[in-house]
Amino acid sequence: MEQLKKGQVYEGVVEKVDFPNKGILHCNDKKVIVKNVIPGQKVSFSAKKIRKDKVEGHLLQILEQSPLETVENSCKHFGICGGCSYQTLPYEEQLKIKENQVKELLDSVVSDYEFEGITKSPIEHGYRNKMEYSFGDEVKDGPLSLGMHKRGSFHDIVTVNDCRIVDEDFRSILTFVLNYFQEKQVPFYKKMRHIGVLRHLLVRKAMKTGEILVDLVTTTQQTLNLTDFVEGLKGLSLQGEIVGILHTLNDSLADVVKNDETIILFGRDYIYEELLGLRFKISPFSFFQTNSLGAEVLYEIARSYIGETKDKLVFDLYSGTGTIAQILAPVAKKVVGVEIVEEAVEAAKVNAQLNKLDNCEFIAGDVLKVIDSITDKPDLIVLDPPRDGIHPKALEKIIAYGVDKMVYISCKPTSLVRDLEVLQTRGYKVVKARAVDMFPGTGHVETVIVMSKVK
Repeated sequence: MEQLKKGQVYEGVVEKVDFPNKGILHCNDKKVIVKNVIPGQKVSFSAKKIRKDKVEGHLLQILEQSPLETVENSCKHFGICGGCSYQTLPYEEQLKIKENQVKELLDSVVSDYEFEGITKSPIEHGYRNKMEYSFGDEVKDGPLSLGMHKRGSFHDIVTVNDCRIVDEDFRSILTFVLNYFQEKQVPFYKKMRHIGVLRHLLVRKAMKTGEILVDLVTTTQQTLNLTDFVEGLKGLSLQGEIVGILHTLNDSLADVVKNDETIILFGRDYIYEELLGLRFKISPFSFFQTNSLGAEVLYEIARSYIGETKDKLVFDLYSGTGTIAQILAPVAKKVVGVEIVEEAVEAAKVNAQLNKLDNCEFIAGDVLKVIDSITDKPDLIVLDPPRDGIHPKALEKIIAYGVDKMVYISCKPTSLVRDLEVLQTRGYKVVKARAVDMFPGTGHVETVIVMSKVK
Protein backbone atom coordinates (compact mmCIF):
# COMPACT_ATOMS: atom_id res chain seq x y z
CA MET A 1 0.00 0.00 0.00
CA GLU A 2 1.44 3.35 -1.10
CA GLN A 3 2.24 5.78 1.74
CA LEU A 4 0.54 9.18 1.70
CA LYS A 5 2.98 11.97 0.89
CA LYS A 6 2.84 15.51 2.19
CA GLY A 7 1.47 18.00 -0.33
CA GLN A 8 0.04 15.30 -2.63
CA VAL A 9 -3.66 15.36 -3.58
CA TYR A 10 -5.93 12.44 -2.66
CA GLU A 11 -9.64 11.57 -2.70
CA GLY A 12 -11.96 9.88 -0.23
CA VAL A 13 -15.52 9.60 1.10
CA VAL A 14 -16.29 11.15 4.52
CA GLU A 15 -17.42 8.38 6.91
CA LYS A 16 -18.41 10.54 9.90
CA VAL A 17 -17.85 13.94 11.47
CA ASP A 18 -16.46 14.29 14.99
CA PHE A 19 -17.23 17.42 17.04
CA PRO A 20 -17.02 20.18 16.04
CA ASN A 21 -16.16 19.81 12.33
CA LYS A 22 -13.59 17.03 11.92
CA GLY A 23 -14.49 14.80 8.99
CA ILE A 24 -13.03 11.28 9.23
CA LEU A 25 -12.15 9.26 6.13
CA HIS A 26 -9.63 6.59 5.18
CA CYS A 27 -7.16 6.68 2.34
CA ASN A 28 -4.52 4.00 1.70
CA ASP A 29 -5.44 2.43 5.06
CA LYS A 30 -4.60 5.70 6.83
CA LYS A 31 -7.08 7.69 8.95
CA VAL A 32 -7.46 11.19 7.52
CA ILE A 33 -9.05 14.24 9.20
CA VAL A 34 -10.53 16.90 6.91
CA LYS A 35 -12.44 19.84 8.36
CA ASN A 36 -15.74 21.43 7.23
CA VAL A 37 -17.29 18.44 5.48
CA ILE A 38 -20.48 16.36 5.77
CA PRO A 39 -20.79 12.55 6.13
CA GLY A 40 -21.11 10.91 2.71
CA GLN A 41 -19.37 13.63 0.69
CA LYS A 42 -16.64 12.59 -1.74
CA VAL A 43 -13.80 15.09 -1.35
CA SER A 44 -10.34 15.82 -2.64
CA PHE A 45 -7.71 16.97 -0.15
CA SER A 46 -4.01 17.64 0.10
CA ALA A 47 -2.03 15.85 2.84
CA LYS A 48 -0.96 18.62 5.24
CA LYS A 49 0.53 16.84 8.28
CA ILE A 50 1.44 13.17 8.31
CA ARG A 51 1.62 11.47 11.69
CA LYS A 52 1.91 7.85 12.77
CA ASP A 53 -1.76 7.42 13.64
CA LYS A 54 -3.43 9.96 11.33
CA VAL A 55 -3.08 12.45 8.49
CA GLU A 56 -4.40 16.01 8.58
CA GLY A 57 -5.81 16.91 5.18
CA HIS A 58 -6.67 20.30 3.72
CA LEU A 59 -10.02 20.28 1.88
CA LEU A 60 -9.60 21.23 -1.78
CA GLN A 61 -12.94 20.38 -3.36
CA ILE A 62 -16.23 18.60 -2.74
CA LEU A 63 -16.35 16.21 -5.70
CA GLU A 64 -19.76 14.67 -4.94
CA GLN A 65 -22.48 15.80 -2.56
CA SER A 66 -23.58 13.56 0.28
CA PRO A 67 -26.86 11.63 -0.13
CA LEU A 68 -27.89 13.43 3.10
CA GLU A 69 -27.69 16.85 1.43
CA THR A 70 -31.26 17.28 0.26
CA VAL A 71 -31.89 20.93 1.18
CA GLU A 72 -31.70 23.42 -1.67
CA ASN A 73 -29.38 25.81 0.07
CA SER A 74 -31.29 28.74 1.52
CA CYS A 75 -28.24 30.98 1.94
CA LYS A 76 -26.18 32.21 -1.00
CA HIS A 77 -23.10 32.68 1.20
CA PHE A 78 -22.98 29.05 2.31
CA GLY A 79 -19.56 27.48 1.78
CA ILE A 80 -17.87 30.86 1.27
CA CYS A 81 -18.65 32.36 4.69
CA GLY A 82 -17.10 30.50 7.63
CA GLY A 83 -20.25 30.69 9.76
CA CYS A 84 -22.35 27.64 8.91
CA SER A 85 -21.47 24.08 7.96
CA TYR A 86 -24.79 22.15 7.88
CA GLN A 87 -27.14 24.35 5.82
CA THR A 88 -27.63 21.75 3.09
CA LEU A 89 -28.73 19.08 5.59
CA PRO A 90 -32.36 18.68 6.69
CA TYR A 91 -32.66 19.81 10.31
CA GLU A 92 -33.37 16.28 11.55
CA GLU A 93 -30.05 15.10 10.02
CA GLN A 94 -28.17 17.97 11.69
CA LEU A 95 -29.67 16.92 15.04
CA LYS A 96 -28.68 13.27 14.50
CA ILE A 97 -25.05 14.23 13.81
CA LYS A 98 -24.83 16.44 16.91
CA GLU A 99 -26.60 13.90 19.12
CA ASN A 100 -24.18 11.16 18.04
CA GLN A 101 -21.16 13.44 18.52
CA VAL A 102 -22.15 14.32 22.09
CA LYS A 103 -23.07 10.74 23.02
CA GLU A 104 -19.84 9.37 21.59
CA LEU A 105 -17.78 11.90 23.55
CA LEU A 106 -19.65 11.22 26.80
CA ASP A 107 -19.47 7.44 26.27
CA SER A 108 -15.68 7.72 25.95
CA VAL A 109 -15.42 8.71 29.63
CA VAL A 110 -18.80 7.93 31.27
CA SER A 111 -20.62 4.63 31.71
CA ASP A 112 -23.96 3.76 33.27
CA TYR A 113 -25.77 7.09 32.82
CA GLU A 114 -29.02 8.13 31.14
CA PHE A 115 -28.57 9.93 27.82
CA GLU A 116 -31.75 11.79 26.93
CA GLY A 117 -30.89 12.55 23.29
CA ILE A 118 -31.05 16.02 21.77
CA THR A 119 -33.61 18.82 22.09
CA LYS A 120 -34.00 20.99 19.02
CA SER A 121 -34.00 24.76 18.78
CA PRO A 122 -37.55 26.23 18.75
CA ILE A 123 -36.69 27.96 15.46
CA GLU A 124 -34.28 26.87 12.76
CA HIS A 125 -33.72 30.16 10.89
CA GLY A 126 -33.35 33.76 12.08
CA TYR A 127 -32.60 32.63 15.63
CA ARG A 128 -29.55 34.76 16.50
CA ASN A 129 -30.03 37.82 18.70
CA LYS A 130 -26.51 39.18 18.20
CA MET A 131 -24.05 39.57 15.31
CA GLU A 132 -20.54 41.02 15.23
CA TYR A 133 -19.84 41.98 11.63
CA SER A 134 -16.38 42.96 10.38
CA PHE A 135 -15.49 45.63 7.82
CA GLY A 136 -12.93 44.68 5.17
CA ASP A 137 -12.71 43.58 1.56
CA GLU A 138 -13.39 40.22 -0.06
CA VAL A 139 -10.38 40.47 -2.36
CA LYS A 140 -7.28 42.60 -1.83
CA ASP A 141 -8.03 46.26 -2.62
CA GLY A 142 -11.60 45.32 -3.63
CA PRO A 143 -14.72 47.33 -2.68
CA LEU A 144 -15.65 47.70 1.00
CA SER A 145 -17.43 44.66 2.41
CA LEU A 146 -19.19 44.11 5.75
CA GLY A 147 -19.93 40.69 7.17
CA MET A 148 -18.15 37.53 8.23
CA HIS A 149 -14.70 36.10 7.62
CA LYS A 150 -14.34 33.94 4.54
CA ARG A 151 -13.89 30.30 5.53
CA GLY A 152 -10.27 29.73 6.52
CA SER A 153 -9.22 33.34 5.98
CA PHE A 154 -7.85 35.89 8.44
CA HIS A 155 -8.28 38.84 6.05
CA ASP A 156 -11.10 38.34 3.52
CA ILE A 157 -14.58 39.49 4.55
CA VAL A 158 -17.78 38.27 2.84
CA THR A 159 -20.76 40.64 2.85
CA VAL A 160 -23.49 38.43 4.33
CA ASN A 161 -26.58 40.44 3.33
CA ASP A 162 -28.53 37.21 2.74
CA CYS A 163 -27.51 35.40 5.97
CA ARG A 164 -30.27 33.06 7.21
CA ILE A 165 -29.35 32.57 10.87
CA VAL A 166 -30.49 36.17 11.51
CA ASP A 167 -33.80 37.82 10.63
CA GLU A 168 -34.61 40.46 8.00
CA ASP A 169 -33.87 43.38 10.36
CA PHE A 170 -30.19 42.36 10.65
CA ARG A 171 -29.93 42.10 6.86
CA SER A 172 -31.55 45.54 6.33
CA ILE A 173 -29.25 47.22 8.88
CA LEU A 174 -26.12 45.57 7.41
CA THR A 175 -27.09 46.62 3.84
CA PHE A 176 -27.77 50.23 4.87
CA VAL A 177 -24.51 50.56 6.85
CA LEU A 178 -22.41 49.09 4.03
CA ASN A 179 -23.98 51.33 1.36
CA TYR A 180 -23.59 54.39 3.58
CA PHE A 181 -19.84 53.92 4.12
CA GLN A 182 -19.21 52.85 0.52
CA GLU A 183 -20.73 56.16 -0.60
CA LYS A 184 -18.74 58.15 1.98
CA GLN A 185 -15.57 56.22 0.97
CA VAL A 186 -14.49 55.74 4.57
CA PRO A 187 -11.57 53.26 4.70
CA PHE A 188 -11.70 50.09 6.81
CA TYR A 189 -9.01 49.32 9.41
CA LYS A 190 -6.18 47.22 7.96
CA LYS A 191 -5.11 44.82 10.70
CA MET A 192 -1.50 44.30 9.63
CA ARG A 193 -0.70 47.95 8.89
CA HIS A 194 -2.88 49.38 11.69
CA ILE A 195 -4.34 52.10 9.51
CA GLY A 196 -7.96 52.86 8.65
CA VAL A 197 -11.23 53.64 10.42
CA LEU A 198 -14.09 51.12 10.18
CA ARG A 199 -13.69 48.00 12.33
CA HIS A 200 -16.92 46.28 13.35
CA LEU A 201 -20.69 46.60 13.39
CA LEU A 202 -22.41 45.07 16.40
CA VAL A 203 -26.16 44.44 16.17
CA ARG A 204 -28.30 43.03 19.00
CA LYS A 205 -32.04 42.35 18.76
CA ALA A 206 -34.25 40.99 21.53
CA MET A 207 -36.60 38.22 20.38
CA LYS A 208 -39.41 38.95 22.82
CA THR A 209 -39.38 42.76 22.90
CA GLY A 210 -38.12 43.47 19.36
CA GLU A 211 -35.69 46.10 20.70
CA ILE A 212 -32.57 46.65 18.55
CA LEU A 213 -29.16 48.09 19.45
CA VAL A 214 -26.70 49.13 16.72
CA ASP A 215 -23.06 49.83 17.63
CA LEU A 216 -20.52 51.09 15.08
CA VAL A 217 -16.93 50.31 16.12
CA THR A 218 -14.16 52.49 14.61
CA THR A 219 -10.65 53.73 15.35
CA THR A 220 -10.02 57.39 16.20
CA GLN A 221 -7.96 57.93 13.04
CA GLN A 222 -10.68 60.04 11.40
CA THR A 223 -13.44 62.22 12.88
CA LEU A 224 -16.79 61.04 11.53
CA ASN A 225 -19.94 63.14 11.27
CA LEU A 226 -22.57 60.47 11.87
CA THR A 227 -25.75 62.63 11.80
CA ASP A 228 -26.93 61.23 8.42
CA PHE A 229 -25.92 57.74 9.52
CA VAL A 230 -28.21 57.95 12.57
CA GLU A 231 -31.11 59.45 10.60
CA GLY A 232 -30.74 56.79 7.89
CA LEU A 233 -30.87 53.96 10.46
CA LYS A 234 -33.90 55.53 12.21
CA GLY A 235 -35.66 55.77 8.82
CA LEU A 236 -35.32 52.04 8.01
CA SER A 237 -38.52 50.03 7.80
CA LEU A 238 -37.96 47.24 10.35
CA GLN A 239 -40.06 44.63 12.16
CA GLY A 240 -38.35 45.53 15.45
CA GLU A 241 -37.44 48.97 16.77
CA ILE A 242 -34.00 50.58 17.05
CA VAL A 243 -33.81 51.89 20.63
CA GLY A 244 -30.11 52.75 20.62
CA ILE A 245 -27.38 53.73 18.14
CA LEU A 246 -23.85 53.79 19.55
CA HIS A 247 -20.34 54.66 18.37
CA THR A 248 -17.57 52.69 20.07
CA LEU A 249 -13.96 53.82 19.72
CA ASN A 250 -11.35 51.05 19.63
CA ASP A 251 -7.67 51.65 18.88
CA SER A 252 -6.54 48.26 20.18
CA LEU A 253 -4.12 46.35 17.91
CA ALA A 254 -5.94 43.06 18.48
CA ASP A 255 -8.75 42.14 16.09
CA VAL A 256 -11.46 42.02 18.76
CA VAL A 257 -14.47 44.16 19.54
CA LYS A 258 -13.03 46.13 22.46
CA ASN A 259 -14.50 49.16 24.16
CA ASP A 260 -12.18 52.15 24.76
CA GLU A 261 -15.12 54.57 24.83
CA THR A 262 -18.75 54.37 23.73
CA ILE A 263 -20.76 57.42 22.67
CA ILE A 264 -24.57 57.23 22.55
CA LEU A 265 -25.63 58.79 19.23
CA PHE A 266 -29.33 58.06 19.77
CA GLY A 267 -31.51 56.50 22.46
CA ARG A 268 -29.90 54.25 25.06
CA ASP A 269 -27.01 51.77 25.31
CA TYR A 270 -29.04 48.67 26.22
CA ILE A 271 -32.02 46.56 25.18
CA TYR A 272 -34.46 44.52 27.24
CA GLU A 273 -35.01 40.82 26.58
CA GLU A 274 -37.36 38.42 28.36
CA LEU A 275 -36.63 34.79 29.30
CA LEU A 276 -38.97 32.50 31.21
CA GLY A 277 -40.99 35.44 32.56
CA LEU A 278 -37.92 37.40 33.73
CA ARG A 279 -36.63 40.64 32.23
CA PHE A 280 -32.97 41.20 31.32
CA LYS A 281 -31.14 44.40 30.46
CA ILE A 282 -28.44 43.67 27.86
CA SER A 283 -25.60 46.09 27.06
CA PRO A 284 -23.53 45.92 23.84
CA PHE A 285 -20.71 43.80 25.26
CA SER A 286 -22.38 41.72 27.98
CA PHE A 287 -22.65 37.96 27.48
CA PHE A 288 -26.12 36.64 26.76
CA GLN A 289 -27.09 33.39 25.03
CA THR A 290 -27.27 34.18 21.29
CA ASN A 291 -30.48 32.17 20.73
CA SER A 292 -33.08 33.61 23.13
CA LEU A 293 -35.81 31.03 22.43
CA GLY A 294 -33.23 28.23 22.59
CA ALA A 295 -31.93 29.64 25.89
CA GLU A 296 -35.40 29.22 27.41
CA VAL A 297 -35.33 25.54 26.43
CA LEU A 298 -31.76 25.11 27.72
CA TYR A 299 -32.52 26.73 31.08
CA GLU A 300 -35.78 24.79 31.51
CA ILE A 301 -33.79 21.57 31.12
CA ALA A 302 -31.08 22.83 33.51
CA ARG A 303 -33.77 23.79 36.02
CA SER A 304 -35.36 20.34 35.83
CA TYR A 305 -31.91 18.75 36.34
CA ILE A 306 -31.22 20.97 39.35
CA GLY A 307 -34.49 19.87 40.96
CA GLU A 308 -35.56 20.98 44.44
CA THR A 309 -33.80 24.16 45.61
CA LYS A 310 -36.03 25.21 48.54
CA ASP A 311 -33.90 26.35 51.52
CA LYS A 312 -30.74 25.69 49.47
CA LEU A 313 -27.79 27.95 48.79
CA VAL A 314 -26.79 27.71 45.12
CA PHE A 315 -23.52 28.75 43.47
CA ASP A 316 -23.83 29.82 39.81
CA LEU A 317 -20.22 29.84 38.61
CA TYR A 318 -19.37 31.63 35.33
CA SER A 319 -22.72 33.38 35.70
CA GLY A 320 -22.57 35.91 32.80
CA THR A 321 -25.43 38.40 33.15
CA GLY A 322 -26.94 36.18 35.83
CA THR A 323 -29.66 34.45 33.82
CA ILE A 324 -29.45 31.04 35.52
CA ALA A 325 -29.03 32.61 38.97
CA GLN A 326 -32.21 34.61 38.54
CA ILE A 327 -34.19 31.69 37.15
CA LEU A 328 -33.29 29.73 40.31
CA ALA A 329 -33.51 32.59 42.82
CA PRO A 330 -37.32 32.60 43.27
CA VAL A 331 -37.20 28.96 44.47
CA ALA A 332 -33.88 29.00 46.38
CA LYS A 333 -32.73 30.39 49.72
CA LYS A 334 -29.87 32.34 48.09
CA VAL A 335 -27.90 32.28 44.83
CA VAL A 336 -24.28 33.48 44.52
CA GLY A 337 -23.06 34.20 40.99
CA VAL A 338 -19.38 34.57 40.07
CA GLU A 339 -18.30 36.04 36.72
CA ILE A 340 -14.97 37.46 35.50
CA VAL A 341 -16.44 40.12 33.16
CA GLU A 342 -17.20 43.12 35.37
CA GLU A 343 -19.69 44.65 32.95
CA ALA A 344 -21.70 41.41 32.99
CA VAL A 345 -21.73 41.43 36.81
CA GLU A 346 -23.01 45.02 36.88
CA ALA A 347 -25.72 43.98 34.41
CA ALA A 348 -26.59 40.95 36.58
CA LYS A 349 -27.07 43.21 39.63
CA VAL A 350 -29.33 45.56 37.65
CA ASN A 351 -31.30 42.59 36.27
CA ALA A 352 -31.83 41.14 39.75
CA GLN A 353 -33.26 44.51 40.89
CA LEU A 354 -35.39 44.65 37.74
CA ASN A 355 -36.85 41.25 38.62
CA LYS A 356 -37.27 42.22 42.31
CA LEU A 357 -34.94 39.44 43.49
CA ASP A 358 -33.16 40.23 46.74
CA ASN A 359 -31.55 36.83 47.37
CA CYS A 360 -28.96 37.03 44.55
CA GLU A 361 -25.37 38.08 45.13
CA PHE A 362 -23.06 38.68 42.17
CA ILE A 363 -19.29 38.81 42.54
CA ALA A 364 -16.88 40.04 39.85
CA GLY A 365 -13.68 38.05 39.50
CA ASP A 366 -12.00 34.86 38.36
CA VAL A 367 -13.71 31.79 39.84
CA LEU A 368 -10.26 30.41 40.72
CA LYS A 369 -9.49 33.40 43.00
CA VAL A 370 -12.96 34.43 44.17
CA ILE A 371 -13.96 31.04 45.63
CA ASP A 372 -11.43 31.48 48.46
CA SER A 373 -13.06 34.72 49.61
CA ILE A 374 -16.69 33.52 49.70
CA THR A 375 -17.79 32.66 53.23
CA ASP A 376 -21.03 30.98 52.10
CA LYS A 377 -20.95 27.21 51.59
CA PRO A 378 -23.11 25.95 48.71
CA ASP A 379 -25.67 23.14 48.80
CA LEU A 380 -25.47 22.71 45.04
CA ILE A 381 -23.39 24.17 42.20
CA VAL A 382 -24.28 25.15 38.64
CA LEU A 383 -21.35 25.44 36.20
CA ASP A 384 -21.63 27.24 32.87
CA PRO A 385 -18.00 27.90 31.90
CA PRO A 386 -16.62 29.44 28.68
CA ARG A 387 -15.62 27.24 25.73
CA ASP A 388 -12.35 26.03 27.21
CA GLY A 389 -14.02 24.58 30.30
CA ILE A 390 -12.86 25.02 33.88
CA HIS A 391 -9.31 25.86 34.97
CA PRO A 392 -7.89 22.67 36.62
CA LYS A 393 -7.10 24.50 39.89
CA ALA A 394 -10.58 26.06 39.99
CA LEU A 395 -12.08 22.61 39.39
CA GLU A 396 -10.22 21.24 42.43
CA LYS A 397 -11.64 24.04 44.60
CA ILE A 398 -15.16 23.40 43.28
CA ILE A 399 -14.84 19.67 44.04
CA ALA A 400 -13.58 20.47 47.56
CA TYR A 401 -17.02 21.88 48.50
CA GLY A 402 -18.30 18.30 48.32
CA VAL A 403 -21.85 19.28 47.28
CA ASP A 404 -24.31 16.45 46.65
CA LYS A 405 -25.27 17.65 43.19
CA MET A 406 -23.72 19.64 40.35
CA VAL A 407 -25.22 20.70 37.03
CA TYR A 408 -22.74 21.49 34.22
CA ILE A 409 -23.87 23.40 31.12
CA SER A 410 -21.28 23.19 28.36
CA CYS A 411 -21.00 24.88 24.96
CA LYS A 412 -18.07 22.64 23.98
CA PRO A 413 -18.49 18.92 24.75
CA THR A 414 -14.77 18.18 24.28
CA SER A 415 -13.99 20.53 27.22
CA LEU A 416 -16.83 19.00 29.24
CA VAL A 417 -15.45 15.49 28.76
CA ARG A 418 -11.99 16.58 29.90
CA ASP A 419 -13.48 18.07 33.10
CA LEU A 420 -15.69 15.00 33.66
CA GLU A 421 -12.65 12.73 33.79
CA VAL A 422 -11.40 14.72 36.80
CA LEU A 423 -14.83 14.99 38.46
CA GLN A 424 -15.36 11.24 38.22
CA THR A 425 -12.01 10.37 39.77
CA ARG A 426 -12.92 12.75 42.62
CA GLY A 427 -16.17 11.08 43.58
CA TYR A 428 -18.84 12.40 41.21
CA LYS A 429 -21.06 10.29 38.98
CA VAL A 430 -22.90 11.47 35.86
CA VAL A 431 -26.59 10.66 36.29
CA LYS A 432 -28.20 12.23 33.22
CA ALA A 433 -27.17 14.14 30.10
CA ARG A 434 -28.89 15.89 27.25
CA ALA A 435 -27.72 17.77 24.17
CA VAL A 436 -29.51 21.01 23.25
CA ASP A 437 -29.20 22.53 19.79
CA MET A 438 -28.88 26.29 20.09
CA PHE A 439 -27.11 26.82 16.77
CA PRO A 440 -28.94 25.26 13.78
CA GLY A 441 -26.94 25.24 10.54
CA THR A 442 -23.64 25.18 12.44
CA GLY A 443 -21.54 22.50 14.12
CA HIS A 444 -22.00 23.88 17.66
CA VAL A 445 -24.11 22.25 20.36
CA GLU A 446 -24.81 22.72 24.09
CA THR A 447 -24.79 19.86 26.59
CA VAL A 448 -26.38 19.72 30.04
CA ILE A 449 -25.39 17.08 32.58
CA VAL A 450 -26.27 16.43 36.21
CA MET A 451 -23.80 14.75 38.57
CA SER A 452 -24.27 13.42 42.06
CA LYS A 453 -21.70 12.78 44.76
CA VAL A 454 -21.07 9.07 45.26
CA LYS A 455 -21.87 8.19 48.86
